[in-house]
Amino acid sequence: MDDILVLNSGSSSVKFALYRVSQQEAANDEGVLTLTYSGHFSGLATSQSQVSLAHWSEEHGAEPFSSEALEALGLRSAETHQEAITLLMTWLEQRDDKARLAAVGHRVVHGGQTYHEAVKLSAEDVDRLEALTSLAPLHQPHGLAPIKVLMEQRPELPQVACFDTAFHAQQPWQARQFALPRELTARGLLRYGFHGLSYDYIQRTLPRVLPADAPRSKVIVAHLGNGASMCAIREGVSVASTMGFTALDGLPMGTRSGSLDPGLVLHLASHEGMSLEEVSTLLYKRSGLLGVSGISSDMRELLESDTPEAREAIELYCYRAAREIASLAGALSGVEQLVFTAGVGEHAAQVRADIVAQCEWLGMQLDGSANQQNAPCISSADSQVGIWVIPTDEERVIAVDCLNLLELN
Repeated sequence: MDDILVLNSGSSSVKFALYRVSQQEAANDEGVLTLTYSGHFSGLATSQSQVSLAHWSEEHGAEPFSSEALEALGLRSAETHQEAITLLMTWLEQRDDKARLAAVGHRVVHGGQTYHEAVKLSAEDVDRLEALTSLAPLHQPHGLAPIKVLMEQRPELPQVACFDTAFHAQQPWQARQFALPRELTARGLLRYGFHGLSYDYIQRTLPRVLPADAPRSKVIVAHLGNGASMCAIREGVSVASTMGFTALDGLPMGTRSGSLDPGLVLHLASHEGMSLEEVSTLLYKRSGLLGVSGISSDMRELLESDTPEAREAIELYCYRAAREIASLAGALSGVEQLVFTAGVGEHAAQVRADIVAQCEWLGMQLDGSANQQNAPCISSADSQVGIWVIPTDEERVIAVDCLNLLELN
Protein backbone atom coordinates (compact mmCIF):
# COMPACT_ATOMS: atom_id res chain seq x y z
CA MET A 1 0.00 0.00 0.00
CA ASP A 2 1.09 3.54 -0.77
CA ASP A 3 0.27 6.87 0.85
CA ILE A 4 0.48 10.38 -0.58
CA LEU A 5 1.05 13.27 1.83
CA VAL A 6 -0.20 16.71 0.77
CA LEU A 7 1.19 19.85 2.41
CA ASN A 8 -0.18 23.38 2.17
CA SER A 9 2.15 25.71 4.01
CA GLY A 10 1.36 29.29 5.00
CA SER A 11 3.17 32.01 6.91
CA SER A 12 2.25 30.56 10.31
CA SER A 13 0.66 27.23 9.47
CA VAL A 14 1.15 23.87 7.80
CA LYS A 15 -2.00 22.06 6.66
CA PHE A 16 -1.66 18.40 5.78
CA ALA A 17 -3.74 15.58 4.35
CA LEU A 18 -2.83 11.91 3.93
CA TYR A 19 -4.37 9.85 1.12
CA ARG A 20 -4.27 6.07 0.76
CA VAL A 21 -3.75 4.86 -2.81
CA SER A 22 -6.05 1.98 -3.70
CA GLN A 23 -4.85 -0.68 -6.11
CA GLN A 24 -8.41 -1.35 -7.22
CA GLU A 25 -9.84 0.05 -10.42
CA ALA A 26 -12.01 3.16 -10.09
CA ALA A 27 -14.19 5.24 -12.39
CA ASN A 28 -11.73 8.14 -12.13
CA ASP A 29 -8.42 9.05 -10.55
CA GLU A 30 -10.08 10.58 -7.49
CA GLY A 31 -11.76 7.26 -6.77
CA VAL A 32 -8.36 5.66 -6.32
CA LEU A 33 -7.59 8.00 -3.42
CA THR A 34 -9.05 7.75 0.08
CA LEU A 35 -8.50 10.51 2.61
CA THR A 36 -7.34 8.89 5.86
CA TYR A 37 -5.97 11.79 7.96
CA SER A 38 -6.03 15.57 7.88
CA GLY A 39 -4.85 18.27 10.24
CA HIS A 40 -2.73 21.34 10.66
CA PHE A 41 -0.08 23.06 12.70
CA SER A 42 -1.18 26.65 13.31
CA GLY A 43 0.25 29.66 15.08
CA LEU A 44 3.85 28.77 14.20
CA ALA A 45 6.32 31.22 15.74
CA THR A 46 3.59 32.62 18.00
CA SER A 47 2.31 32.00 21.51
CA GLN A 48 -0.89 30.57 19.98
CA SER A 49 0.78 27.51 18.43
CA GLN A 50 -1.57 24.52 18.11
CA VAL A 51 -1.85 21.18 16.33
CA SER A 52 -4.92 19.25 15.24
CA LEU A 53 -5.49 15.85 13.63
CA ALA A 54 -8.56 13.98 12.44
CA HIS A 55 -9.00 10.43 11.19
CA TRP A 56 -11.38 9.99 8.24
CA SER A 57 -13.56 6.98 7.50
CA GLU A 58 -16.62 6.31 5.34
CA GLU A 59 -18.62 5.24 8.40
CA HIS A 60 -17.87 8.14 10.74
CA GLY A 61 -16.43 10.95 8.63
CA ALA A 62 -13.88 13.06 10.49
CA GLU A 63 -13.01 11.93 14.02
CA PRO A 64 -10.79 14.51 15.75
CA PHE A 65 -8.05 13.40 18.13
CA SER A 66 -8.08 14.78 21.66
CA SER A 67 -5.12 16.74 23.01
CA GLU A 68 -4.19 13.72 25.15
CA ALA A 69 -4.25 11.43 22.12
CA LEU A 70 -2.11 13.86 20.13
CA GLU A 71 0.44 13.97 22.94
CA ALA A 72 0.58 10.18 23.00
CA LEU A 73 1.25 10.21 19.25
CA GLY A 74 4.10 12.65 19.70
CA LEU A 75 2.23 15.43 17.90
CA ARG A 76 2.56 18.70 19.77
CA SER A 77 2.54 22.38 18.93
CA ALA A 78 5.56 23.54 16.94
CA GLU A 79 7.50 26.78 16.83
CA THR A 80 8.82 26.56 13.28
CA HIS A 81 7.93 24.99 9.93
CA GLN A 82 10.93 22.69 10.26
CA GLU A 83 9.81 21.44 13.68
CA ALA A 84 6.26 20.90 12.38
CA ILE A 85 7.48 18.85 9.42
CA THR A 86 9.82 16.83 11.65
CA LEU A 87 7.00 16.01 14.10
CA LEU A 88 4.67 15.09 11.26
CA MET A 89 7.16 12.80 9.54
CA THR A 90 8.05 11.08 12.81
CA TRP A 91 4.38 10.32 13.46
CA LEU A 92 3.84 9.06 9.92
CA GLU A 93 6.76 6.64 10.24
CA GLN A 94 5.63 5.30 13.62
CA ARG A 95 1.84 5.01 13.24
CA ASP A 96 0.24 1.59 13.42
CA ASP A 97 -1.55 1.72 10.07
CA LYS A 98 1.40 3.07 8.14
CA ALA A 99 1.95 2.33 4.48
CA ARG A 100 4.84 3.29 2.24
CA LEU A 101 4.97 7.06 1.87
CA ALA A 102 5.26 7.22 -1.91
CA ALA A 103 5.30 10.99 -2.42
CA VAL A 104 4.68 14.41 -0.92
CA GLY A 105 2.68 16.97 -2.89
CA HIS A 106 2.93 20.69 -2.20
CA ARG A 107 0.86 23.73 -3.04
CA VAL A 108 3.20 26.34 -4.50
CA VAL A 109 1.52 29.63 -5.31
CA HIS A 110 3.69 30.89 -8.17
CA GLY A 111 5.08 28.93 -11.09
CA GLY A 112 6.05 31.93 -13.18
CA GLN A 113 6.28 31.48 -16.94
CA THR A 114 8.05 28.13 -16.65
CA TYR A 115 5.81 25.82 -14.62
CA HIS A 116 2.44 25.23 -16.28
CA GLU A 117 1.75 21.82 -14.74
CA ALA A 118 2.71 19.71 -11.73
CA VAL A 119 6.40 18.82 -11.59
CA LYS A 120 8.58 16.34 -9.68
CA LEU A 121 10.96 18.64 -7.86
CA SER A 122 14.72 18.82 -8.12
CA ALA A 123 17.08 21.15 -6.28
CA GLU A 124 17.29 23.22 -9.48
CA ASP A 125 13.52 23.59 -9.53
CA VAL A 126 13.53 24.88 -5.98
CA ASP A 127 16.15 27.48 -6.89
CA ARG A 128 14.04 28.64 -9.87
CA LEU A 129 10.91 28.84 -7.74
CA GLU A 130 12.74 30.73 -5.02
CA ALA A 131 13.72 33.32 -7.63
CA LEU A 132 9.98 34.06 -8.05
CA THR A 133 9.60 35.16 -4.43
CA SER A 134 9.26 38.83 -5.39
CA LEU A 135 6.11 37.91 -7.37
CA ALA A 136 4.44 36.34 -4.31
CA PRO A 137 6.35 37.56 -1.25
CA LEU A 138 3.72 36.51 1.28
CA HIS A 139 3.26 33.01 -0.14
CA GLN A 140 6.26 31.66 -2.05
CA PRO A 141 8.79 31.38 0.82
CA HIS A 142 6.32 29.49 3.01
CA GLY A 143 5.31 27.10 0.23
CA LEU A 144 8.96 26.25 -0.38
CA ALA A 145 9.91 25.91 3.30
CA PRO A 146 8.69 22.31 3.83
CA ILE A 147 10.14 21.26 0.46
CA LYS A 148 13.60 22.34 1.62
CA VAL A 149 13.19 20.61 4.97
CA LEU A 150 12.19 17.31 3.35
CA MET A 151 14.96 17.52 0.74
CA GLU A 152 17.39 17.69 3.63
CA GLN A 153 15.71 15.11 5.88
CA ARG A 154 14.36 12.69 3.25
CA PRO A 155 16.29 13.27 -0.01
CA GLU A 156 15.06 9.96 -1.47
CA LEU A 157 11.37 10.90 -1.09
CA PRO A 158 9.73 12.15 -4.32
CA GLN A 159 8.24 15.62 -3.96
CA VAL A 160 5.77 17.20 -6.36
CA ALA A 161 4.89 20.89 -6.70
CA CYS A 162 1.42 21.92 -7.90
CA PHE A 163 0.97 25.56 -8.84
CA ASP A 164 -1.85 28.02 -8.26
CA THR A 165 -0.85 29.83 -11.44
CA ALA A 166 -0.80 26.76 -13.72
CA PHE A 167 -4.55 26.57 -14.36
CA HIS A 168 -4.47 30.04 -15.92
CA ALA A 169 -1.48 29.47 -18.19
CA GLN A 170 -3.66 28.84 -21.27
CA GLN A 171 -5.49 32.15 -21.07
CA PRO A 172 -5.53 34.18 -24.30
CA TRP A 173 -2.55 36.49 -24.62
CA GLN A 174 -4.66 39.64 -24.38
CA ALA A 175 -6.08 38.40 -21.06
CA ARG A 176 -2.56 38.03 -19.64
CA GLN A 177 -0.91 41.15 -20.99
CA PHE A 178 -0.60 44.55 -19.32
CA ALA A 179 -0.39 47.71 -21.43
CA LEU A 180 3.28 48.12 -20.53
CA PRO A 181 6.41 48.49 -22.66
CA ARG A 182 7.21 45.23 -24.42
CA GLU A 183 10.56 44.82 -22.67
CA LEU A 184 8.80 44.67 -19.30
CA THR A 185 6.26 42.17 -20.59
CA ALA A 186 9.14 40.02 -21.85
CA ARG A 187 10.59 40.04 -18.33
CA GLY A 188 7.46 38.39 -16.96
CA LEU A 189 5.29 41.32 -15.88
CA LEU A 190 2.06 39.58 -16.81
CA ARG A 191 -1.33 38.63 -15.37
CA TYR A 192 -0.80 35.18 -13.88
CA GLY A 193 -3.96 34.53 -11.85
CA PHE A 194 -4.13 32.46 -8.67
CA HIS A 195 -6.34 29.98 -6.79
CA GLY A 196 -5.82 27.70 -9.78
CA LEU A 197 -5.90 24.49 -7.74
CA SER A 198 -9.35 25.42 -6.44
CA TYR A 199 -10.63 26.23 -9.94
CA ASP A 200 -9.13 23.03 -11.27
CA TYR A 201 -11.00 21.03 -8.63
CA ILE A 202 -14.30 22.74 -9.43
CA GLN A 203 -14.02 22.19 -13.19
CA ARG A 204 -13.14 18.51 -12.60
CA THR A 205 -16.12 18.18 -10.25
CA LEU A 206 -18.80 19.89 -12.36
CA PRO A 207 -19.60 16.83 -14.53
CA ARG A 208 -20.48 14.87 -11.37
CA VAL A 209 -22.56 17.68 -9.81
CA LEU A 210 -24.49 19.24 -12.69
CA PRO A 211 -27.35 17.44 -14.43
CA ALA A 212 -26.19 15.64 -17.57
CA ASP A 213 -28.07 18.04 -19.84
CA ALA A 214 -26.93 21.24 -18.07
CA PRO A 215 -24.79 23.55 -20.25
CA ARG A 216 -21.32 24.09 -18.85
CA SER A 217 -19.23 25.71 -21.54
CA LYS A 218 -19.40 29.16 -19.88
CA VAL A 219 -18.74 28.96 -16.14
CA ILE A 220 -17.79 31.59 -13.59
CA VAL A 221 -16.33 30.34 -10.30
CA ALA A 222 -16.22 32.65 -7.27
CA HIS A 223 -13.53 31.54 -4.82
CA LEU A 224 -14.50 33.70 -1.86
CA GLY A 225 -12.42 33.30 1.27
CA ASN A 226 -9.87 35.31 3.23
CA GLY A 227 -8.17 35.45 -0.15
CA ALA A 228 -10.73 35.93 -2.91
CA SER A 229 -10.83 35.80 -6.68
CA MET A 230 -13.04 34.77 -9.58
CA CYS A 231 -12.34 32.91 -12.79
CA ALA A 232 -14.08 32.64 -16.16
CA ILE A 233 -13.84 29.07 -17.51
CA ARG A 234 -14.74 28.17 -21.08
CA GLU A 235 -14.89 24.44 -21.93
CA GLY A 236 -12.85 23.64 -18.82
CA VAL A 237 -10.10 26.19 -19.59
CA SER A 238 -9.42 29.46 -17.77
CA VAL A 239 -9.91 32.46 -20.06
CA ALA A 240 -9.84 35.32 -17.52
CA SER A 241 -9.38 35.86 -13.79
CA THR A 242 -9.69 38.75 -11.36
CA MET A 243 -6.20 38.32 -9.92
CA GLY A 244 -3.27 39.40 -12.04
CA PHE A 245 0.45 39.87 -11.39
CA THR A 246 0.05 39.25 -7.65
CA ALA A 247 -2.54 37.85 -5.26
CA LEU A 248 -3.34 41.45 -4.27
CA ASP A 249 -5.40 42.19 -7.39
CA GLY A 250 -9.13 41.95 -8.01
CA LEU A 251 -11.72 41.59 -5.27
CA PRO A 252 -11.44 43.12 -1.80
CA MET A 253 -10.37 40.36 0.61
CA GLY A 254 -9.97 39.82 4.31
CA THR A 255 -7.03 42.20 4.70
CA ARG A 256 -6.05 42.87 1.06
CA SER A 257 -7.31 45.87 -0.87
CA GLY A 258 -7.93 44.23 -4.22
CA SER A 259 -7.80 46.39 -7.35
CA LEU A 260 -7.13 50.09 -6.96
CA ASP A 261 -5.80 52.96 -9.05
CA PRO A 262 -2.01 52.53 -9.37
CA GLY A 263 -1.78 56.29 -9.07
CA LEU A 264 -2.99 55.88 -5.49
CA VAL A 265 0.15 53.89 -4.71
CA LEU A 266 2.26 56.69 -6.17
CA HIS A 267 0.33 59.18 -4.04
CA LEU A 268 0.96 57.18 -0.87
CA ALA A 269 4.68 57.23 -1.56
CA SER A 270 5.04 60.80 -2.81
CA HIS A 271 2.47 62.70 -0.72
CA GLU A 272 1.84 60.55 2.34
CA GLY A 273 5.53 59.80 2.83
CA MET A 274 5.04 56.06 3.07
CA SER A 275 7.90 53.68 2.38
CA LEU A 276 7.55 50.65 0.09
CA GLU A 277 7.34 48.43 3.15
CA GLU A 278 4.62 50.59 4.70
CA VAL A 279 2.60 50.60 1.46
CA SER A 280 2.95 46.82 1.21
CA THR A 281 1.76 46.36 4.79
CA LEU A 282 -1.17 48.71 4.17
CA LEU A 283 -2.38 46.96 1.02
CA TYR A 284 -1.75 43.36 2.09
CA LYS A 285 -2.52 43.42 5.82
CA ARG A 286 -4.55 46.52 6.80
CA SER A 287 -7.06 46.90 3.99
CA GLY A 288 -9.97 44.85 2.63
CA LEU A 289 -12.77 43.95 5.00
CA LEU A 290 -10.59 44.81 7.99
CA GLY A 291 -9.69 48.25 6.70
CA VAL A 292 -13.19 49.27 5.63
CA SER A 293 -14.95 47.95 8.72
CA GLY A 294 -12.29 48.75 11.28
CA ILE A 295 -13.60 45.66 13.07
CA SER A 296 -12.45 42.38 11.56
CA SER A 297 -11.23 40.60 8.44
CA ASP A 298 -13.59 37.72 9.20
CA MET A 299 -16.83 37.85 7.23
CA ARG A 300 -18.61 35.87 9.95
CA GLU A 301 -17.93 38.58 12.52
CA LEU A 302 -19.03 41.31 10.16
CA LEU A 303 -22.30 39.53 9.35
CA GLU A 304 -23.00 39.27 13.08
CA SER A 305 -22.23 42.95 13.69
CA ASP A 306 -24.94 45.62 13.59
CA THR A 307 -22.53 48.52 13.03
CA PRO A 308 -22.80 50.67 9.87
CA GLU A 309 -19.09 50.15 9.23
CA ALA A 310 -19.54 46.36 9.06
CA ARG A 311 -22.50 46.74 6.72
CA GLU A 312 -20.51 49.10 4.51
CA ALA A 313 -17.65 46.60 4.23
CA ILE A 314 -20.05 43.82 3.24
CA GLU A 315 -21.84 46.03 0.71
CA LEU A 316 -18.56 47.04 -0.91
CA TYR A 317 -17.43 43.40 -1.03
CA CYS A 318 -20.65 42.28 -2.75
CA TYR A 319 -20.75 45.26 -5.12
CA ARG A 320 -17.22 44.59 -6.32
CA ALA A 321 -17.99 40.87 -6.67
CA ALA A 322 -21.03 41.62 -8.83
CA ARG A 323 -18.97 43.95 -11.04
CA GLU A 324 -16.33 41.27 -11.53
CA ILE A 325 -18.99 38.72 -12.48
CA ALA A 326 -20.22 41.14 -15.14
CA SER A 327 -16.68 41.57 -16.44
CA LEU A 328 -16.05 37.82 -16.59
CA ALA A 329 -19.41 37.28 -18.29
CA GLY A 330 -18.16 39.68 -20.93
CA ALA A 331 -15.00 37.61 -21.40
CA LEU A 332 -17.19 34.52 -21.87
CA SER A 333 -19.84 36.26 -24.00
CA GLY A 334 -22.39 35.09 -21.46
CA VAL A 335 -22.62 32.81 -18.46
CA GLU A 336 -24.37 29.46 -18.00
CA GLN A 337 -23.27 28.47 -14.49
CA LEU A 338 -22.07 30.41 -11.43
CA VAL A 339 -20.28 28.47 -8.70
CA PHE A 340 -19.55 29.76 -5.18
CA THR A 341 -16.73 28.07 -3.29
CA ALA A 342 -14.21 28.55 -0.41
CA GLY A 343 -15.07 29.69 3.12
CA VAL A 344 -17.28 32.71 2.41
CA GLY A 345 -18.65 31.31 -0.83
CA GLU A 346 -19.65 28.02 0.80
CA HIS A 347 -21.12 29.34 4.05
CA ALA A 348 -22.22 32.99 3.80
CA ALA A 349 -25.77 32.83 2.43
CA GLN A 350 -26.34 36.56 2.83
CA VAL A 351 -23.24 37.39 0.80
CA ARG A 352 -24.32 35.04 -1.99
CA ALA A 353 -27.82 36.57 -1.97
CA ASP A 354 -26.49 40.14 -2.15
CA ILE A 355 -24.17 39.28 -5.04
CA VAL A 356 -26.80 37.40 -7.05
CA ALA A 357 -29.37 40.16 -6.50
CA GLN A 358 -27.04 42.54 -8.37
CA CYS A 359 -26.66 40.03 -11.21
CA GLU A 360 -30.34 39.48 -11.97
CA TRP A 361 -29.88 41.30 -15.28
CA LEU A 362 -27.72 38.33 -16.34
CA GLY A 363 -30.70 36.02 -15.82
CA MET A 364 -29.78 34.86 -12.31
CA GLN A 365 -32.56 34.03 -9.86
CA LEU A 366 -31.91 32.63 -6.39
CA ASP A 367 -33.90 30.02 -4.48
CA GLY A 368 -33.91 31.71 -1.08
CA SER A 369 -34.62 28.55 0.91
CA ALA A 370 -31.94 26.50 -0.82
CA ASN A 371 -29.48 29.34 -0.38
CA GLN A 372 -30.11 29.53 3.38
CA GLN A 373 -29.45 25.80 3.62
CA ASN A 374 -26.17 26.06 1.66
CA ALA A 375 -27.64 23.50 -0.73
CA PRO A 376 -25.57 22.40 -3.75
CA CYS A 377 -28.00 24.05 -6.19
CA ILE A 378 -29.32 27.45 -5.07
CA SER A 379 -30.81 28.75 -8.33
CA SER A 380 -34.59 28.92 -8.73
CA ALA A 381 -36.47 26.94 -11.35
CA ASP A 382 -36.89 30.16 -13.36
CA SER A 383 -33.20 31.08 -13.33
CA GLN A 384 -31.51 31.22 -16.71
CA VAL A 385 -28.17 30.61 -15.00
CA GLY A 386 -27.42 27.65 -12.75
CA ILE A 387 -26.12 28.82 -9.35
CA TRP A 388 -24.18 26.35 -7.22
CA VAL A 389 -22.37 25.94 -3.91
CA ILE A 390 -19.53 23.42 -4.30
CA PRO A 391 -16.91 22.93 -1.55
CA THR A 392 -13.41 23.12 -2.95
CA ASP A 393 -10.68 20.55 -2.24
CA GLU A 394 -7.26 21.77 -3.33
CA GLU A 395 -5.51 19.00 -1.42
CA ARG A 396 -7.25 16.30 -3.45
CA VAL A 397 -6.22 17.98 -6.71
CA ILE A 398 -2.60 17.88 -5.53
CA ALA A 399 -2.91 14.21 -4.56
CA VAL A 400 -4.40 13.33 -7.96
CA ASP A 401 -1.59 15.17 -9.73
CA CYS A 402 0.97 13.25 -7.66
CA LEU A 403 -0.80 9.99 -8.50
CA ASN A 404 -0.71 10.66 -12.23
CA LEU A 405 2.73 12.25 -12.44
CA LEU A 406 4.44 9.43 -10.54
CA GLU A 407 2.17 6.70 -11.98
CA LEU A 408 1.40 5.29 -8.53
CA ASN A 409 -1.85 3.51 -9.40
